[in-house]
Order: sequence, then C-alpha cells, then structure tokens
Amino acid sequence: MSESTPVRRRTIVNKHEISDKRMNDQKTQSQYQPYKDAAWGFINHWYPALFSEELPDQHVEGIQICGVPILLRRSNGRIYAVKDQCVHRGVRLSAKPTCFNETSIACWYHGFNFDLETGVLNNIVANPDSTLIGTTGITTYPVEEVGGMIFVFVREDDFPLDDVPPLHHDLPVRFPESGERFPHPLWPSAPSILDEGAVALGMHRTGQSNWRIACENGFDNAHILVHKDNTIVHALNWVLPLGILPTSDDAITLIEDEDGPKGQMQWLFTDRWKPVLENKDLGLKIENVNGRFYRTSVVLPGVLMVENWPEEHVVQYEWYVPITDDMYEYWEVLVRVCKTDEDRKKFKYRFDHVYKQLCLEGFNDCDLYAREAMEEFYADGTGWDNEQLVETDISPVTWRKLTSRWNRGIAKPGKGVTNATKTSSIRMRRLAEGKAPGYFVEKIDDLNKH
Repeated sequence: MSESTPVRRRTIVNKHEISDKRMNDQKTQSQYQPYKDAAWGFINHWYPALFSEELPDQHVEGIQICGVPILLRRSNGRIYAVKDQCVHRGVRLSAKPTCFNETSIACWYHGFNFDLETGVLNNIVANPDSTLIGTTGITTYPVEEVGGMIFVFVREDDFPLDDVPPLHHDLPVRFPESGERFPHPLWPSAPSILDEGAVALGMHRTGQSNWRIACENGFDNAHILVHKDNTIVHALNWVLPLGILPTSDDAITLIEDEDGPKGQMQWLFTDRWKPVLENKDLGLKIENVNGRFYRTSVVLPGVLMVENWPEEHVVQYEWYVPITDDMYEYWEVLVRVCKTDEDRKKFKYRFDHVYKQLCLEGFNDCDLYAREAMEEFYADGTGWDNEQLVETDISPVTWRKLTSRWNRGIAKPGKGVTNATKTSSIRMRRLAEGKAPGYFVEKIDDLNKH
C-alpha cells in the first residue's frame, strides 16, 4: 500500500454550462415555441413590398418574402401581386417579364399566360387548346398602397381571401386615437402612415441575419452601448444612459385588441423604467442625460414604431421582412404629416441631408453589424435553446410569447426558392460572380448572354 500523499485535484466549476439562473429556462421557452419555429417568418400577414416609386406603370418586379416568391406589376395605375413561379416547371416569371396585354403575365420560357386578378391560367402561347387552361393557376395576393408604400398580404396558397384582415391590423397603434390609453406628455402625438397627408420617406436593404434577431434588436433596451459613438449622438449633444431597466411588472403593456394590431408598448420615460447611469465596478458614469425622449412599440408581424424620433412630429417605422431563414429586408421609414407641397419639400430636404445619413445609415448601421454578430450563434437553430437571458431581456421574452399566441401562421420555404436548399452549383456560381442572394429577382436582359 502506497504511503505517498494523495494528490488533491482542483475542483473546477464549468462556467460554460447553461446557468439555472437565466430567465428563459425551459418552462419559459415552452411558452414561445412557435416563435422558435418561425425561422422563415410569420405567414398570412401584411408586409411592405416596395416604395411606390419603385414600381412605375407597366413595370414588373420580383421579390421574396417569408420564402414566398412574389411578382408585382403596375398596369394602368393598378397594382397586382401574384406568385412569381410558373405552375408548369417553376420558372420565376419576373426574371424576364413578358406581358402580352394589360391584365396578364406570361412565362417567358414556355408561354403559360396567367390572369393577374385571378391568377388563373388563361392561355398557353404554343398550346392554346390545352385542357390544362382554366383548371389551374398561381396564387394572388391582396395589395394596399398608402403613404408612398406598397403593402402585400403574404398568404398561404389556401388562406381564404375573405379572411384577409385590414392593413391597420398589422400596423402599430395610431395616435391621437390611442392617446388616452398610451399618454405621452413629453412629445406630440406620433403620426401614422395611414393619416391623411402622411408622407413616408426611407430605404430598404438586405440584412444578413435571421429576421427575429433583427426585430428584437429594434426594441432591445440593453443595447444602447452600441450607439454611444454615433455621429448624431455627438452632433446633437445627446447623452445616452448605459441601459434602461424595468422597475415594475407593468413596464410593458400588451396590445391584444380583437379589432386591431397585436403587440406591446414599452412605457419608456416613466417611473416604470429606470435609466442605468452608473456602473461603479467598471468606472462608468453618465453625468447628464440630455437624451432624445422616445418610446418604442412592436406589433406583428414584426414592425417597430419609435415615436418622436429623430425629432418631434416624426415617427420611425422599421420592418424586418423575412426573405429566407438567414436574410431579411430591413425597412427604415420616417413618416411625417405634410399638409402642403411646401411641407413635403422641407421634409424631403431634411430627409436627404440629415435623416438618411445620420439616422437611417449612421445610427442604424451599428444595429446591422450587431445583428450579424449574433447570426452564426443562432444559424443552426440551437441558439434559441442555449442563450442565457437576463432581466433586461424582458422585452424580447414578452414579444416571443405574444407572437406565439397571435401569429396567423408559421412560414415554410416553398419549393424552388432561395435558401430552401442550402447548397447548389448555381448559387456557388452566382457568389463567385459577386452576386449575393437578396430581396429582388435578378433580371435576364439578354438570353444570348447566358
């Protein structure tokens, strides 16, 4: 028997294990499983598709939302939206727009011709007597045009048109109608894109992350640190807090009216939220808070409203429109009510020379980078299980539960759309040519070049 002193090994605590102190434990996660399943977004909802100026008369454009290929055409002032996929062999109709009359769209490959209003196959160029004519067709999508924006109700093929809700059900609450319920004494009523005289100016660009990561970033009250060095913050002498913490259970009000949007309102700049002004351990202290008073709310299918931003009488909308499970179209829109042409000119001038560069690009560029920084952690779908959320994450947790209750459907990728299959020689070739996948369908200008 050995008389040597036994070796006493160190006890190691594995800090990489998931803590049981996180606020999104398995019980909490079970309450938002539908949200975790919605990698491709929520279907059967209204989404922005294009700015009005992007679809002039007789123009055809192809996009993809929630894994659904959609073609839009403006003909004689009317906008049509149909599935951008021929029933014959799946070709994207918008790749080479072919229109033989004002009310139809034809497949440029084999000449299948579809009525734009009904989607019915009404002719085939080389086979006009085919028995298939009149028995099949492509899905149509309701369209609304307001404030210089075109919205499309992106539906499942069998979702009844009679069940399509009005557009305002998928837009943030309006003021002053909601002023008594959500008072805001620090600033004027926020305008709405549905207001008479409303003008929407903005931009949309493709973000490289899942739409849920982008959406939660929009109302994440703990991410203010990202913006501390933004030009507009220093140019206007703003001083941002280190963060904002909820101080009561009613810091967030759920919006679940039967005849209206479904979402949540955050009572910022009230005693229900407390700004974090000092972190003694890290030697950080905010001396004076000269911030921009604002308030955020978010509603299904994923649209943020920031009141009083970036200045009074202006509201910022942001949509995070799913394209695939790892791309979204980021809509940044400022709305102001302009009663005269002179008001419109002033708003446009200020947008072009101040808002666009400092707010939509400068300020929001930081958010784009931050979303991409998280994407790879969530890319295989397990990040939602392994993340360790804390008290400041009450807003996204509340949002996840609410959307799981009220969404109208979980989107699934259609056959033959971008990212439905992860690898292909065509996609690799396009990437090699410097053509990243995105929101718009690439047009075929000359078949002889391909």
